[in-house]
Amino acid sequence: MRLSEQLNPKHPLFLLAQAIDWSYFEREFVRFYRAKLGHPPKPIRLMAGLLMVQHMEGLSHERVVELWVENPYWQHFCGFDHLQWELPIHPSSLTRWRKRLGPGGVEKI
Repeated sequence: MRLSEQLNPKHPLFLLAQAIDWSYFEREFVRFYRAKLGHPPKPIRLMAGLLMVQHMEGLSHERVVELWVENPYWQHFCGFDHLQWELPIHPSSLTRWRKRLGPGGVEKI
């Protein structure tokens, strides 16, 4: 079953996920992705969502990634509709992504 069918639709994070214009972040940050270098890029919604949850909860990069696996609301917020059992990214990816965005990009989030 899909997370969107199992989670409480009145949960604040569920509602926030519905209210955010995720396409805005995709338009703003697509320029930071290069198609042919390294591993395939992670979804922009995942990266932006992790930074938002990290900020809301006051967590380190390492801790937000670890707890993401345990929290279906966080997974749904970050654009996943099926429960994930593995870390979505290595914590250092958040550090690199934040640097790539720069202060102005992080401020948009």
